[in-house]
Amino acid sequence: MIVRSRLLAAGAARTMLLVGGAGFAAMPMDALAQHAMPMGGMTMPDAKPKQSPSETAKPHTMPDRPATHAAESGETVDHATMDHGAMEHAAQASAATPDPMTGMDHSQMDHGAMPGMAAEHASMAHAAMGHAMIADPAYRAASDAASAKMPAGSAMAGMAMGTSAGFYGQGSGTSRLPTAEGPMRGYMTQAGEWMLMAHGYAWGVATDQGGPRGRSEAFVQSMAMVMADRDLGERFHIQLRAMNSLEPLMGARGYTNLFATGELANARPLVDRQHPHDLFMELAAKLDYRLGNGATVFVYGGPVGEPALGPSAFMHRGSARYQPMSPITHHWFDSTHITYGVVTAGYATPAFQLEASAFKGREPDERRWGIETPRLDSWSIRGTWTPSPYWAVQASHGRLKEPEAQHPGEDENRSTASVQYARAGLSTTFAYSLKDRVPGEKLSAFLAEATYELTPRHAVFGRVENVANDELFPDHDDPLHDVKFRVTKAEAGYAYRLPIIGPLGLALGGTVAVYDKPAALKAAYGARPVSWTLFGKFAVGL
Repeated sequence: MIVRSRLLAAGAARTMLLVGGAGFAAMPMDALAQHAMPMGGMTMPDAKPKQSPSETAKPHTMPDRPATHAAESGETVDHATMDHGAMEHAAQASAATPDPMTGMDHSQMDHGAMPGMAAEHASMAHAAMGHAMIADPAYRAASDAASAKMPAGSAMAGMAMGTSAGFYGQGSGTSRLPTAEGPMRGYMTQAGEWMLMAHGYAWGVATDQGGPRGRSEAFVQSMAMVMADRDLGERFHIQLRAMNSLEPLMGARGYTNLFATGELANARPLVDRQHPHDLFMELAAKLDYRLGNGATVFVYGGPVGEPALGPSAFMHRGSARYQPMSPITHHWFDSTHITYGVVTAGYATPAFQLEASAFKGREPDERRWGIETPRLDSWSIRGTWTPSPYWAVQASHGRLKEPEAQHPGEDENRSTASVQYARAGLSTTFAYSLKDRVPGEKLSAFLAEATYELTPRHAVFGRVENVANDELFPDHDDPLHDVKFRVTKAEAGYAYRLPIIGPLGLALGGTVAVYDKPAALKAAYGARPVSWTLFGKFAVGL
């Protein structure tokens, strides 16, 4: 009955995403061509300007601040202070000159993302770039190298959402990813002055989790996300976000995931299971104010969002793109990615971001179809460094008010640090977290994961986690109750990516996982449990 109900859920989720995907695919090609237009916060790094022989001989250096080059003179322009009427006049003049894209590698604009795009649309896009902050060519090259390994249609080379201008990738909440992970994957189109981006997936998963506590199971994970960007005058930029999931159809107990713990189902702690995500995963907005010289101040928040704590959530990291199971360290790194009540304020430059959040510390309850009452009873701070296209480094700390219902009266100090590296189809994450319960145990966790997109069709990936967990035996009468055990899980897999039409694609693959654990857990988990999964991931932006 469990498998049947989850297969019915799979059908419902697949139907909804297929309907949405058909709508995307049915949109006219002119809309696809408009992806290149950097309206609102969507930007495309500029082509390299023509250089004189003397300039060509000079070694390339990183500019002190983001800048664009004027259509003919090559002068840099501060777009935060440039008059809009003057920019429109410059764009018209540029469009009237012969081939304003001379020197641009048109092949870099393809990658399956803009099939059939006419040359006149490309020229219009380049003329409109006068409104955008442009990244250094090294950042464009790093993003293009990743795009070359993506399935056709999954993303648009050179495009960036928000105010990043290609200097870093946008992760979950206000987190950053390396530019070299490539552009955000999904479907992009223009609606008036708004730039819209849609992404979503449905995983059909069959798994056999090994040992006495494991079980065979089939289930569906799902997520749909929509973002809308636009400028509000010369200085302000707004981004609206909505993210939803049909995972509540799984039932309150979610799916089997050996050694995973956290949250409740039917008023009992979940052990060796991963809870489903809520219907509402994010309902938030981000408002940026441009200070000039590439710097901004911003505020982010909403009834459902993610505070500035930890690295980007696992479903938004390139290093976890084809991992069908959530990390067993989820409640060390990612548990705040659905928080009912968040306000974040920050200061950002292309290379650095400092931010602070007030949010609700308690994790979502098991009633996953509604929106819980927001409140701000916890806080966090985070600093992120993106020194080049290839690196994103963050450190964060937060004080959470009674995060776990199964630990009433216990607050938590959580500290995290992570390093993410990406290059030419390789995405990696290395992370550490310490949960210090007040009062209670100090529990640490380590995570290392990577995805390597060998070609646009083939990808390999893996994850190693080591975690100290004292929630494996929730029964108070059990002699192992509240005993801390350090467990390691290592999982590796392969995915074959098959483009379908436009941004829609399918990834087929599987994984094998092994575990290392203390001898005291042999009776409960077996001597050497081994788990395997098979999956099909249908996605908008594979």
